Amino acid sequence: MNERIILRAGEALVAGGPPNTASEPEVIIGELDGPVGTALATLTGDQVVGHSRVFALLNTDIMVRPVTLCVSKVSVTESKYTSILMGTVQFAIANGVLDAVRAGYIPKHKANDLGIICSVWLSPGVIEAQHVDHKALFDIQRRGMTEAIRKAMTNEPSIDWLLENQDKITHKYYQMSLDGKI
Repeated sequence: MNERIILRAGEALVAGGPPNTASEPEVIIGELDGPVGTALATLTGDQVVGHSRVFALLNTDIMVRPVTLCVSKVSVTESKYTSILMGTVQFAIANGVLDAVRAGYIPKHKANDLGIICSVWLSPGVIEAQHVDHKALFDIQRRGMTEAIRKAMTNEPSIDWLLENQDKITHKYYQMSLDGKI
């Protein structure tokens, strides 16, 4: 694939593990010399209290390629939350990016030309949790990131699938509202 990747978007939800381990990344992927690169540079230089933006790292001083910026969907105010988000989750996101390259979802030859912006969700429940299963959290966040990238790069779900299934799907929280649970 030698075509330019201007902007691709994807998301994934991976759940079913222990409490507070669900993953729901949303990604934007594109060329660094296009709108994604501009957004990535702007977000990196325009930090906002409670929504820190950090590169996905395998460890301090080892950034992955494509360069990936993690942005928290939840306001970060507690040190425990920050440590888990910038530790286990950041490491999982980095590994998920490399898994996507290894699987061929992101062409290896484009790894230095693309950027990824990832909106990261970590359950605020980790703050109060007595025990967080970090291995499960890592595995689920890693799978979620790889799946979000796969869906972005393959344009899934397709418009045909969406049109065919639109009336068969009800949003979980909408249904909970209808059932009086919210």
